[in-house]
Amino acid sequence: MMPRPARPGARPLALITGVGRTVGIGAGIARRLAASGWDLAFTYWTPYDARMAWGSEPGATSAITDALAQHGAATKAVEADLADPETPARVFDEVERDLGGVTALVMCHCESVDSGLLDTTVESFDRHFAVNARASWLLIREYGRRFAAAPGSGRIIALTSDHTVDNLPYGASKGALDRITLAAAHELAHLGITANVVNPGPVDTGWMTEEGRAHVLRQTPLGRLGTPQDTAHLVDFLCSPEGQWINGQLLMSNGGFA
Repeated sequence: MMPRPARPGARPLALITGVGRTVGIGAGIARRLAASGWDLAFTYWTPYDARMAWGSEPGATSAITDALAQHGAATKAVEADLADPETPARVFDEVERDLGGVTALVMCHCESVDSGLLDTTVESFDRHFAVNARASWLLIREYGRRFAAAPGSGRIIALTSDHTVDNLPYGASKGALDRITLAAAHELAHLGITANVVNPGPVDTGWMTEEGRAHVLRQTPLGRLGTPQDTAHLVDFLCSPEGQWINGQLLMSNGGFA
């Protein structure tokens, strides 16, 4: 399917994955890009949030959509189980049908269930790689195959993590995500697309314990926790014309967290 051509003078379109909760990093990025003049399509997967400690957030999709619309953004929300290899193509089909071609792909989705070397199950390991690595590759592949925006305007940004101790399948699959995304900086260069990875460090979106917060504060020179807005400002810059010379990089944006 060819993307519907953008209207003359229309806002560029960003597709953000993993925007399931109003307090999440994905939602923060969506709000920032909407304020900067982007239209937004985003994916969410409620069953993932429902089985995590923080739980699902009823009404989150509507609240996020309303917040983006206040900035004049056209929006499209797609429920997407990215563990299914057929989902990335379906997401692009739905987004292109309603909003047109995607200029920026921002991947915030993840599977993240704590387990270590000795207690990780094969099923959990495979699910982490299906969501964090395979789906990211398939999303990038669909994006590259369909990209029709002006050369130099294309952006791929993936959020990563270097946390592996007691979080083995998450960290290992994020390492694979890093390499997949950085490969795109070279393999999609002929399309004028940049590709970068952002490591935001620990951002408390509802998963931190009091002990965890205290640890992060001790290890962060600036003496505060990271926020979704901190990550959103960097992604906004990378998506802007001013950010087009940053390419093929893994960027730490964590307040100096060690």
